[in-house]
Amino acid sequence: MKLIALPAFADNYIWLLHTHSHALVVDPGDSAPVLAWLQQHPGVKLDTILVTHHHADHTGGLAELVAHTQARVMGPALETMPVPAQTLQQGDGFDWHGLRFDVHDVPGHTLGHIAFWGQPPDQDPVLFCGDTLFSAGCGRLFEGTPAQMLDSLDRLAALPGNTRVCCAHEYTLSNLKFALAVEPHNPAIQAHLSLCTRLREHAQPTLPVALQTERTINPFLRSRQAGVAAAVQQHDPRAVDDVSTFAALRQWKNDFR
Repeated sequence: MKLIALPAFADNYIWLLHTHSHALVVDPGDSAPVLAWLQQHPGVKLDTILVTHHHADHTGGLAELVAHTQARVMGPALETMPVPAQTLQQGDGFDWHGLRFDVHDVPGHTLGHIAFWGQPPDQDPVLFCGDTLFSAGCGRLFEGTPAQMLDSLDRLAALPGNTRVCCAHEYTLSNLKFALAVEPHNPAIQAHLSLCTRLREHAQPTLPVALQTERTINPFLRSRQAGVAAAVQQHDPRAVDDVSTFAALRQWKNDFR
């Protein structure tokens, strides 16, 4: 199976997974990149669309894609989709041409946000996590609470380390600059920033990224680490436990320039 990141808007990625003759896309906020790819690959049929959450930059292309392809749409049980969809929640699973996907509830960015994890045969696993987990970052808390987001990230961080994390936005460079502000002496962050800077200079995506890499560079997966917690508490003395530390870290990122 081949995994492709289709750029959309200013910094979105629509993830496309395909076999010889079947394709699946994730969070198509815009139909145009998907339809263009399908036109260039006339032997491939789009039969499945996965949606992680309801925001328009993840759902805006659904109606046109369904009209053109009659693909099935699979999305979160607790959120409203603009087209009919099969609803999914924690513990659900489904098969797509030999690939089994597990569904995880990951509220925080939105209340009903879900993620999809699958293990393609003879390949590293893939995680389609929408706007919950970014490389070196996490989504803003538009609807959920810090406790919910921390729990969601804990659930994702527990997945196998070789999982390919397929985030929905190219935010990596700005996230890494914040990560360095939190952990200025972390060599893993410094090395990954150099790598990702080179990739972006050549217009290459910084994603997917291995989950084991994220565990070493992402302050939101490292908020319980002593050095991270100390930096957050110095920034905000109200950070006195796991949840308040995570909340203060997220607010620090919101304000970071």
